[in-house]
Amino acid sequence: MTSFGAMYKEYKWLWCIFGLAGVVVGLGLYTFYISRAWSYVSNEPEVCLNCHIMGPYYQAWAKSSHATWTTCNDCHVPQDNILNEYAFKAVDGLYHAAVFTLRNEPQVIRAREASQEVILQNCLRCHTQLVNEFAKMDITYEQALKGETKVCWDCHTQVPHTNISNIASAAACVVPFPGSPKPSSQVPDWLEKLLKSSGR
Repeated sequence: MTSFGAMYKEYKWLWCIFGLAGVVVGLGLYTFYISRAWSYVSNEPEVCLNCHIMGPYYQAWAKSSHATWTTCNDCHVPQDNILNEYAFKAVDGLYHAAVFTLRNEPQVIRAREASQEVILQNCLRCHTQLVNEFAKMDITYEQALKGETKVCWDCHTQVPHTNISNIASAAACVVPFPGSPKPSSQVPDWLEKLLKSSGR
């Protein structure tokens, strides 16, 4: 025991580093768990419901014709290669996480410029024949920025999120809880049991 005490005194700074590293790793793992970080690798639309404010947008998509054929990622993430797809998801996800963590989400959610360009490319990717052969149009995002053409949603205002324009538009929307058939809680089971046993 004395040798441990001597070792503790001699390497006190090292024990502090181990303790600090343990706290950082523990908080990191808890953040990974509470944010359901593993779910963002998937292509499931329910992942968007990890953020409660996406409920109205999810419901609008789920009731649209796009729900039969597409997922959120089909429209909102680049589809040209897997590296671009996951790099875009990572950057966009970190941006969203920062906004929601800081409680800085706007009442009216709009796609940022980088997202708008991706969405337009995906509209054109899926509807190439309709745009090129039938409508005889040649659209690029750069032209839209210069005001030389319109983007798809300038005319197709109801696709696919109907007239949802802010997070309070569908306050009573019914959406599934992500990750489980029962209402999911952000409180871990062990803490919930502890709170119940203490009478809180």
